Amino acid sequence: MSIWFCHLQTDWLTIRKPTLRGVPFVLAAPERGRMCIASVNIDAHRMGVEEGMVVADVRALFPDMEVLEVERGRGPKLLEAIAEWCIRYSPVVAIDAADGLILDISGCTHLWGGERNYLLEILTKFKKAGYHVRAAIADTVGTAWASARFGKDADIIKSGGELEALLTWPPVALRLDRVVLDRMQKLGFYQIKDFVQIPRSVLRRRFGQSLLDRMAQALGEVEEALLPIQPLEPYQERLPCLEPIRTAVGIGLALEKLLEMVCERLSKESKGLRRAVFRGYRMDGKKQEIVIGTNQPVRHVKHLFKLFELKIATMRPGLGIELFILEAPVVEDLSSEQETLWNLAQGADHQAISNLLDRVGVRVGMDAIHRYLPAEHYWPERSIKQASSFKEKATTAWRNDLKRPVNLLGTPHRIEVTAPIPDYPPMVFRYKGHVHQVRKADGPERIEQEWWQEQGLHRDYYCVEDERGARYWIFRSGNYGEDDPKWFIHGFFA
Repeated sequence: MSIWFCHLQTDWLTIRKPTLRGVPFVLAAPERGRMCIASVNIDAHRMGVEEGMVVADVRALFPDMEVLEVERGRGPKLLEAIAEWCIRYSPVVAIDAADGLILDISGCTHLWGGERNYLLEILTKFKKAGYHVRAAIADTVGTAWASARFGKDADIIKSGGELEALLTWPPVALRLDRVVLDRMQKLGFYQIKDFVQIPRSVLRRRFGQSLLDRMAQALGEVEEALLPIQPLEPYQERLPCLEPIRTAVGIGLALEKLLEMVCERLSKESKGLRRAVFRGYRMDGKKQEIVIGTNQPVRHVKHLFKLFELKIATMRPGLGIELFILEAPVVEDLSSEQETLWNLAQGADHQAISNLLDRVGVRVGMDAIHRYLPAEHYWPERSIKQASSFKEKATTAWRNDLKRPVNLLGTPHRIEVTAPIPDYPPMVFRYKGHVHQVRKADGPERIEQEWWQEQGLHRDYYCVEDERGARYWIFRSGNYGEDDPKWFIHGFFA
């Protein structure tokens, strides 16, 4: 089965940006010092725009044509992802040039009720997703490829009917080189039937062996090998048991063995796991599962075993576990230099903190652990950001020239105050139903809104201390007499 994506990249872009639906647009890329059309969408194609045309010429003909720059490498990645998805229909899927796929469907179609249902099922899936596709089925790769592009849509060529199907199609249907096609054009060979009966020796002298090879492949005289994609294998190891395992010691031994196998592979590929899942399949068909996460990539067996060990007691073996599986669904790059931190003194403190966080995360959940870094903003809500990992470094230093609370609220809370005006701190404020008498205060510190991000009133911040010695960071939004000022509490000092 040959599948042809008529407008692969533009269809993908339209799916991602629905506003482009129904709008003629093209993707352009630099070629020999000028911008040329690399891909067109269905609307631009209907207007006569073709791949290879110069952008300046297209704009002269269609001034309103939308021209976008093509993303280098997007096409092959997209086609490879689609090919992996198609493995559900056939175990042998090969990428065909830049816009097609070839599936070896031998022994697969009966699962969908025959070739016709099989073909329509795949076409319907892609068309519902938003792709313009054509497909065909034949006994040979060459004939299926030609039928998908030059025959009837969703055509199925019967066995032995390859030659009859090819006769009325142009020579390009044989996947010939441009040089050979130009030579045939000059000689008046506009259809395959114009030269298919010419002796092979004559064709070889005129057009070379490649023409004969392509004809033989299309007619099934020569077998054409496919190069199927090899999807990335998950980081997974399996350990079947000769006898069911019912004890914690046995589960621990199986886990340690699987960790050694997974970490050995990670080491060869310079990777470290960030998340691991340990599963045990019981004899009664039920599954037991343990999940751990780490703050940074790890492939240290002893450390990972300690993280799992905290949860082994939660596994219920029942009548016994007959299969163990360890999988690492999330991995990251980990160089050998980083791995040596386990053995170097200067990295001991850093690694000890990471190990401690991993153990805490196993007990309370990784979502309960957060690390914050300073951000280059004056507005307090934007002055910090959450770190994506333990290794992320700060791009700016923490401010220590001004007083800042230890606990900063994500959203300021409204409070009621009694305060002299215009620029004095409050004497009394009410927060969550409790009245606080202010004994000491420092301020104001004015912080203006960042106008390039959001418009709003300025804030005058005060550090205040109540009668119990607790200290708060409060502010007034706006000025008395000019605005409608309101008071808020924004943080708590130690």
